[in-house]
Amino acid sequence: MTDRRLWSYKEIAAHIRVQPDTVRSYRKHGHLPDPDLVESGKPYWFADTVRAWVARRPGHRGRREEVD
Repeated sequence: MTDRRLWSYKEIAAHIRVQPDTVRSYRKHGHLPDPDLVESGKPYWFADTVRAWVARRPGHRGRREEVD
């Protein structure tokens, strides 16, 4: 099943256990995938996009990272 919920910086940050500003920095430096949607200038990513990115991140080492 596909998870098409949209996540902002806040949800991504909670998922990987960092501050939202850290996620913004990742995007600024090209370490975050392009947003799936930009609405009113705000970027959003599908939860599945984020999970795939997390799985490819260096140092991930199979850690389970979840968001409610």
